[in-house]
Amino acid sequence: MRALYNYIKEVVYAFVSLTKGLLLTLRYFVTIKKVNITEEYPDNRTTTISVKERFYGEVVLIHDENNEHKCTACTLCQIACPNNSIQIISKQIETEDGKKKRVLDKWVYHLDMCTFCYQCIDACPQNAIEMKNTFEHSVYDRSKLIYQLNRPGSKLKEKPTVKEQSL
Repeated sequence: MRALYNYIKEVVYAFVSLTKGLLLTLRYFVTIKKVNITEEYPDNRTTTISVKERFYGEVVLIHDENNEHKCTACTLCQIACPNNSIQIISKQIETEDGKKKRVLDKWVYHLDMCTFCYQCIDACPQNAIEMKNTFEHSVYDRSKLIYQLNRPGSKLKEKPTVKEQSL
């Protein structure tokens, strides 16, 4: 007898729950005020779409107006990357002092392999790279998702000397 009572109680509870859901749907259906729950993405691309500032979309190498960057080719970002989406290619040059110095030749970024984990940004001691919040990366060919981040003709930003820092 107790089992039959519990069964009937559950059936009644199910109908009450179903009625609550249907009434909520009916309320949204007949409401005069239009509530935007979703955004129509391709149609409002330039007008109302807003991407949050903290969204991580892709890695960029920061260049200033003189086409100079801060990357010293230390490869710490490449080491920190969990899936090898960063490839630093450097070359050795000889300075005026006769010392050999490593200089950035190519900074290759494989966006198709990136997990947007932010570990490369945290590992960079020079703050040479940052995450940009772009999100439209759809292409039909994966080779179009491989970028060279250092611009042609870019060079390392010279550190200010002690005299320049005191000014």
